[in-house]
Amino acid sequence: MTAVIAYVASVVGSALGLLCTSRARAAVGSERARWLALAAVSIGGTGIWVMHFIAMLGSEVYGTPLRYNAPVTILSMVLAIAVVAVGMFVVGFGERPVWLFVGGAFTGGGVAIMHYVGMSAINLFGEIHYDPLLVAASVVIAVVAATAALWATLYIRAFGAVVIAALIMGVAVNGMHHVGMFAAHVMPHDATSGLTGMTGESLLLPMVVGITFVTVVTLAIVALSPNAREIAEERALQDRIARATHFR
Repeated sequence: MTAVIAYVASVVGSALGLLCTSRARAAVGSERARWLALAAVSIGGTGIWVMHFIAMLGSEVYGTPLRYNAPVTILSMVLAIAVVAVGMFVVGFGERPVWLFVGGAFTGGGVAIMHYVGMSAINLFGEIHYDPLLVAASVVIAVVAATAALWATLYIRAFGAVVIAALIMGVAVNGMHHVGMFAAHVMPHDATSGLTGMTGESLLLPMVVGITFVTVVTLAIVALSPNAREIAEERALQDRIARATHFR
């Protein structure tokens, strides 16, 4: 059940981020930057980080409880939003196609790092070891998914296309997460003392609820704001008025 909820969260975050970027393409200057920042919070926060930790809530390790280091968990959230923001701004303000691949490589690598930083926040009675090949596969998936997501932010406009792109992005993000989880192998050992950290419910649920609230606010902003075509038409009208004033 948590896997389904995690997928839904990734699709919702991705779709909302794409709607923000469609408005960013029609905007200029600081207005474009604001839309790109909202897109980064939606995709990085809800589409990636919330998805990751909702899925983690459904994870269990036989013979040991799981506890989470709060500062490291928060760091993973900041990383997710920050790397997506860098990719968004690189593509959003870059004028050459090569910036798409630069942004995709940076964002995908950052998302993979976010995943493993989030995994390092887990405290348990055992040691976590990783399969190098599966780790590499998860990084490749993350880079490809990030590049595809950034491509979608540049070229996807119709609402139906946004939905389809978000569904595909959800599959990619969840695929990267689960490959990363398959890469992890726990070597249990006997309990020697109490585990430090917070339970998943006490730490993650408030954070997930907080990001969800931000997502709802962002959705309201998108719903109440002009769409990309209306923004472009308004800017064109302002340009014509400015030119007419100049000629007079």
